[in-house]
Amino acid sequence: MAYETILYEVDDGVATITLDQPDTRNAVSNEMLGELLDALAKAREDDDVRCLVAASSHDKVFSAGANLAGFGADSPLVHKHFGSTRFIDLFRAFGELGKPSICAAGGHVLAGAMGVALACDLIVAKDSATFSTPEINVGAFPFMVLALLYRNVPRKKANELALLGERISAHEALEIGIVNKVVPAEEFDAAVEDWARKLASKSPLIMRMGKDAMYRQMDMDFADALEYLHHNLTLALSTEDIQEGVQAFFEKREPEWKGR
Repeated sequence: MAYETILYEVDDGVATITLDQPDTRNAVSNEMLGELLDALAKAREDDDVRCLVAASSHDKVFSAGANLAGFGADSPLVHKHFGSTRFIDLFRAFGELGKPSICAAGGHVLAGAMGVALACDLIVAKDSATFSTPEINVGAFPFMVLALLYRNVPRKKANELALLGERISAHEALEIGIVNKVVPAEEFDAAVEDWARKLASKSPLIMRMGKDAMYRQMDMDFADALEYLHHNLTLALSTEDIQEGVQAFFEKREPEWKGR
């Protein structure tokens, strides 16, 4: 299908979803949410896709977050409630993608977009990017983002971001664990591509098993997590790909993944 608010392309195992509403600073509208969910489902089911990159066509802003007009719209509360469930679906879709994802934060990541970025497995940020949950400044609160924020950031820093609504730099975001890597503008595209290609080169089967295990064990208690992960290890040991990977290592060659 042709999208109106995003761009979707696949190149050499890497799917790129580009937020493409620069006139609104990529405000996440209901239409964009629907298209993002469709693109993520497409990437999940496409065996040719081994990694996903979330990017922006705006040169200074990744996304300004949810469309504020929707908060003040004169529509029934029940419509607003069910409309916002798409953010839940979106955050879950990244976690259940079965393939690694990178947020290419080439610009400011604000409000609900923080949830999109944190839902990705890795974040590469341009050194000019900033991060913020400023909802409190307009009488709202980053309710949906909290679920991701408190799973990625130390509690006191998460409190600071949510309660003060102030921006932090990319380097500050790196220090508190939001961002994995910060690079200068001239190195940004190459840094994102480097990681995407590396991720796409891994066994798609083991990557899917590993990603699903990462997502599901996150909130288990310690003993249950160990039992669950032990089960997944045994399943992985039964695959042809793990045998091929070990054999290729000893033979000093690149593995040829079978996906079995």
